Amino acid sequence: MDQQVTMQESLNSETPLHAQPGEPATFRDYVELTKPGITMSNLMTTFAALWMASYGFPDWKLAIFTMIGTALVIMSGATLNNYYDRDLDKKMKRTKGRALAAGRIAPRTAILLGIGLLLAGLAVLAVFANPLAAVWGLIGHIFYVLIYTPLKRVTTLNTVIGGISGAAPPVIGWVAVTNSMDPAAWLLFLILFLWQPPHFLALAMLKTEEYRAGNLPMLPVVKGFAETKRQMVLWGSVLFPASLLLFIHGSVGYVYLAVMGLMGIVYMVLLFQGFKAKDDLAWARKLFGYSILYLTVFCAVIVISTMVYHY
Repeated sequence: MDQQVTMQESLNSETPLHAQPGEPATFRDYVELTKPGITMSNLMTTFAALWMASYGFPDWKLAIFTMIGTALVIMSGATLNNYYDRDLDKKMKRTKGRALAAGRIAPRTAILLGIGLLLAGLAVLAVFANPLAAVWGLIGHIFYVLIYTPLKRVTTLNTVIGGISGAAPPVIGWVAVTNSMDPAAWLLFLILFLWQPPHFLALAMLKTEEYRAGNLPMLPVVKGFAETKRQMVLWGSVLFPASLLLFIHGSVGYVYLAVMGLMGIVYMVLLFQGFKAKDDLAWARKLFGYSILYLTVFCAVIVISTMVYHY
C-alpha cells in the first residue's frame, strides 16, 4: 500500500480538466477515488513476490484471488485517505478538483465505500489465500489510514511511517503462497520499505510549494533541500545491499544479482549527484523517474530471474 506508489500521489495524479466542482460524480470520479495508478504499482510488487514464492509455477486461482483481495484493500486505503484529506485537498491546486474536495462525492459515500472495499478485500484474502495474507493486508491498511494519514499533518517522519504500508503488498503475495514469515518475506518487506523514502522525498521536493500551501510538514518544507538530499542518500545506501540479499534468501539467480547490482549503482550515482545539482527540481524529477524505473525493473527481474533459475 504504497503511500504513496504507498499509497502518496504521483506526478501525474492531478484531477482531470473535465472535472468541475458542483457537477454530479461520474464513474471516473469513483475510479480515481481509489487511486488506480497506486493500486496497480502495489499489485506489481504483490505479483512479483507471489511468483518468486511459487518458483515461477503459481497456482493461478490463488494468484488471481490474491491480486483481487490485495487490490480491494489498497483501493479501500486510497478511498479513506481521500476522505480524511478532503480538507487539505481543497487548499492545493493539484488536488482541489478531486471529487471529494469539490463536493461531487459525499463524505459519507466515500467512507462507506472505503469500509466496504476493506471488508471485501480481507474476506477474499482470508478465504482464497490464507488468514496470514489477510492479516498483512490489514496491517498495511492500518498503517496507511490510521497512522500515516493523520501523521502527515504533524511530523516529517510521515514518509518513513508510510513506508510500512507500502511494504505490505509484496509480503501479502509471499505469504499467500507460503503461509509463513520466513527470511525472504522480511527481506521483501525491507526492500520495499527502504525504497520509499528516496522516492517520495523526491516527489516532496517537486511539490514543496503545494505542501507548504497545505501546511504539511514534509521534510523539504521543514528542513530544506540539503537535509532532504542527505537523508535520501542514507536510505539509498541501505537499500542497495538489502536488495542484493534477495539473491541469497530468495529463489532468484545471477540474472537478478547482475541487474539489480547495476540498477543499485546507478541509483547511488544519481543520489550523490544531488549534492552538486545546480537545479534541485530538475534533479529531483530525474531521481523520481529513475526510482519508478528501479521498482519496475526490480519486479520484472524477479519474474525473469526466477524463470531462468527454475525452468
